[in-house]
Amino acid sequence: MSAEENAALARAINDAYNARDFDRAAELTAPDAEWVNVATGQTFRGPEGARQFLAGWAGAFPDSTVETTYALGGERGATLEFVGRGTQTGPLPSPAGDIPPTGRRVEVPFCQVLEIEGGKVRRARLYFDALGMMQQLGVIPAADAVS
Repeated sequence: MSAEENAALARAINDAYNARDFDRAAELTAPDAEWVNVATGQTFRGPEGARQFLAGWAGAFPDSTVETTYALGGERGATLEFVGRGTQTGPLPSPAGDIPPTGRRVEVPFCQVLEIEGGKVRRARLYFDALGMMQQLGVIPAADAVS
């Protein structure tokens, strides 16, 4: 696929999230794909993993949206920068267990690197400031609150 097509596919994943069309995201995922949340160390596999990965965020932040701010396509994949915004009114899955709803609104910058082959995501790696998000949620004190 061309660089432009790969960038469009990457944007389509975010569009599918905003529409809560997790089936569309699964359609764009290779059967043996890996979706890796680098900040938490979680890995999700295949189309069903893509659904779980996105649904976990949507369940924790039902009103959330993502705004793509930059997309760069290459012949082997694409890189996205985007901002996620939402209110945590559902449990947030984490490796240490679910974080109970805080009712707090967050705004978090993300970077996602996608390896694309044959029009499907083969590997996705999501990077974000987990500490900053936890501080916004009130789960960890903000740096200025620590003496």
